[in-house]
Amino acid sequence: MDERTRHLLTSAPAPLLVRMATPNSLAFVIQSSVSLIEVWFIGQLGTSALASIALAFPLLMLMQAMSGGALGGAVASSIARALGAGDRDRAHKLIWHALAIAAMGSALFLLVYLLFGRTLLAFLGGTGEILDQAASYCLVLFVGGLFVWMIGVVGAVFRGMGDMKLPALLMVISAFIQVPLSGVLVLGLFGAPQLGIVGAAISTVATGFLVSAVMLFVLSRPSHVIKLDRQFIAFSKPLFQDIFKVALPASLSPLLTIFGILFLTAMVATYGEAALAGYGIGSRIEFLLIPLVFGIGAAMTSLVGLSIGAGNVERAEHIGWTGGLFAAGLAGIVGLLLALFPEVWISAFTSDPETFEASRIYILFVGPFFAFQGLGLSLYFASQGAGAMRWPIAATIVRFIFAVGGGWVLAFSFDLGLEGIFIGAAAAMFIYGVMIAASLKLGAWRNLERG
Repeated sequence: MDERTRHLLTSAPAPLLVRMATPNSLAFVIQSSVSLIEVWFIGQLGTSALASIALAFPLLMLMQAMSGGALGGAVASSIARALGAGDRDRAHKLIWHALAIAAMGSALFLLVYLLFGRTLLAFLGGTGEILDQAASYCLVLFVGGLFVWMIGVVGAVFRGMGDMKLPALLMVISAFIQVPLSGVLVLGLFGAPQLGIVGAAISTVATGFLVSAVMLFVLSRPSHVIKLDRQFIAFSKPLFQDIFKVALPASLSPLLTIFGILFLTAMVATYGEAALAGYGIGSRIEFLLIPLVFGIGAAMTSLVGLSIGAGNVERAEHIGWTGGLFAAGLAGIVGLLLALFPEVWISAFTSDPETFEASRIYILFVGPFFAFQGLGLSLYFASQGAGAMRWPIAATIVRFIFAVGGGWVLAFSFDLGLEGIFIGAAAAMFIYGVMIAASLKLGAWRNLERG
């Protein structure tokens, strides 16, 4: 067993988790700020452009969640468990399997979008110019989607071996490339053509190409615990199964999460363009907490996977509780600050009174429950590391039912309007966090079948 892996298996969990999560969280926060800055750029084009990006944004989130969350978490888990068990050859081979799955995933997403994408955007309430802009954005995004998938998967390989700093550094560098490029293309600065929201999609794809190319180059160098080596190109069913046993159930989570957002978007759209634009701003601000939690959760995936691979379930559970409570506290602070001072955030993106009010109501109702979202989401990532996805997926299904079904009933049966939709979303966050935490307390990671 190499020295890095031994260190990760024996060091005190709390300080180790902080050291590993800090670069992750900082990088993901900086990266998420790119989306907020892009919303500001797009907001300069008017409410119509804001409504268009609100329609398209869930599809970007779905692709990023599937590549970096579901598949990325599964890859990090598989590699961490292999290294924890002392099987480096298996870890080498898993890299090639992960890259193959990423290529297939990006191709599948493009095919589905070409067949059903515009219809889906229309179902969500897109019409006329708003629909055309959203469809153009998504087309560029999915044509270049391979690079988005590669960032998620190759970054997960590094995190699976316990290297959080390199992917974090590259994410920060990519943010400083993407922001000015997006501004130039969206607004037509410095003589460039004004491409509107399509410019943001081009910026995402171009930056993804650069970062994924650098990651693959570094991974091919011999300076890491495992590397991209052609001698290990040997595809086998057991290794695909090892990734898919986590990735397939885990993929249900971003699917239900994004479909939940899509249904909420469709419900909000019935209250008009300003409500839709306001919800888009509010939900983007909410996604500030996801990078914070993802940074913690990615470290938990690696550390829990290593501990499970080494047969130390007690240490894995300790890491789960430590990271989960830390994420809950961090997300809770963000949520309360947003709920207490929503005008500080919203006024940066819009001056339209109706749009401002819709966004304020969303943050007021949902913000106080971010702590439960942080708890559940961090333990979801930790469960990926353990290879124990049954209860996190059950909690995700229940969250979807409460968010969509509960929101619909409150809004349209009890005539609570937008407030009803947002109350349903808040209740769903509470139930999600409580269910996953209860499953860990009841021993969901014990007596797992090892693959």
